[in-house]
Amino acid sequence: MAAASKQTEATTTPAPLDSAADKGGDGVRAVDRALDILLAFSPADDDLAVADLLKRVDLSRPTLYRLLHTLENKGFVTSSGEPQRFRLGPAVARLAHVWTSSLDVASIARPIMLETWTHTAETVALFVPRAELRLCVAEIPSPQPLSFRRGVGYSERLVRGASGRAILAFAPLAPGQLEVYAAGIATDIEWVRSEMAVTRERGYAMGHNELIQGAYAVAAPFFGRDGQVAGSLGVFGPDVRLTQARVHEFGQYLRTMGARLSETLGRAAEQAPSRSATA
Repeated sequence: MAAASKQTEATTTPAPLDSAADKGGDGVRAVDRALDILLAFSPADDDLAVADLLKRVDLSRPTLYRLLHTLENKGFVTSSGEPQRFRLGPAVARLAHVWTSSLDVASIARPIMLETWTHTAETVALFVPRAELRLCVAEIPSPQPLSFRRGVGYSERLVRGASGRAILAFAPLAPGQLEVYAAGIATDIEWVRSEMAVTRERGYAMGHNELIQGAYAVAAPFFGRDGQVAGSLGVFGPDVRLTQARVHEFGQYLRTMGARLSETLGRAAEQAPSRSATA
């Protein structure tokens, strides 16, 4: 009985914890806490004192100082002054540059385009500016028998069509640049200028019978992490199906989706689009 008892005890006693695994867990926890510190900085912060950071992260003062020291050694934060104030360092800028350089806007926008396509049941397209042109980099055709599409690779002047004006209205234009963009085509510059002002005011552009007879188009801009307009998200359909009220409803919806895409691309949610574009 005694021997059996000892054997049972041996098989039920937990094995000692592996020291390497234990250290690994501590390492993961330290990384998690360090990332919390970096994420505590917002676009509105020039720098932060330790007291400010303690309000934003659930850490003790010694642990916070220890992690800040490690982050500073790696270039993710820098400090100055007495008492010390911390700001994000050059290593963060390098990562941001790598991330921005590798962006594939069409791939990033795909979920938002699909959601827009489901909501509208019309053709959805993504355009990016290329000098005086806009280029279609992604398109999801409408599932309905009567529909309009242009196709990936299609380009058109920015001054023509809702998708172009949604970009142009928020672009920084030098004096006379609008006339340069419209050179060689039959365009009423004053009408374009007026439509740009309306687009800036309501946040989306509209077009009817402009490039395709019988077609309605509506588009909203999206912005990059630098706050500059990066392109437009547009919806296109026949006017036998799209009433003007419906188009305005789509415009409001596209404003929301454009803002979501802007945030996905790294633009601060509170950063308002510039309304100071001039022509």
